[in-house]
Amino acid sequence: MSATSGGTSPTSGGTRGWLPATDMPRYVRELCDFVGFGEADAAAVRASAPAVLERESELTAALYDHFLKFPESARFFLGADGAPDLPRIERRKHSLARWLRETAQAAVTHESSYYLLAVGLSHSHRSTGPGGVVPAHLVVNAISLAQTVLAGVFAQALAPAQALEASVAWNKLLIVQLNVFLLGYLPPAPR
Repeated sequence: MSATSGGTSPTSGGTRGWLPATDMPRYVRELCDFVGFGEADAAAVRASAPAVLERESELTAALYDHFLKFPESARFFLGADGAPDLPRIERRKHSLARWLRETAQAAVTHESSYYLLAVGLSHSHRSTGPGGVVPAHLVVNAISLAQTVLAGVFAQALAPAQALEASVAWNKLLIVQLNVFLLGYLPPAPR
């Protein structure tokens, strides 16, 4: 089935099949609708963002320290001598911090959706650098780690009801992002 052939679906508005990467804003909106990520969730993400962003360097350091504990994930951050490549890790921390800041805005826009696709492709299509392509299961595991760390931040920094609301909202948003990140690993399938 090609990107322009196929049947219609109730959510497609009567249009023929299309590939997610050809209309990322639409794809992300559909994912948001499916997981129930709405304006109230976006507001909860933005309201909890200060608790996350004030711990940005602590969070990024903890995640990279975790990656270095396991040979399968550490291999992406080691130099030729087998020791952690500290300049590379600092660059990656900077990229992770940018992702946190972008995510904290809870924007579902043309720019944000293609930014997420670029992040995903940078992991699924690495032709250079140590370790090669990042396996999909490590991307899934990294999102799980982020969800866990964020839940801890919210439990410490927010009132219980706000912490729950923030955790649920960030979880929905991170699952949407995970779907986008995984596009580079999966064969294109018309929607």
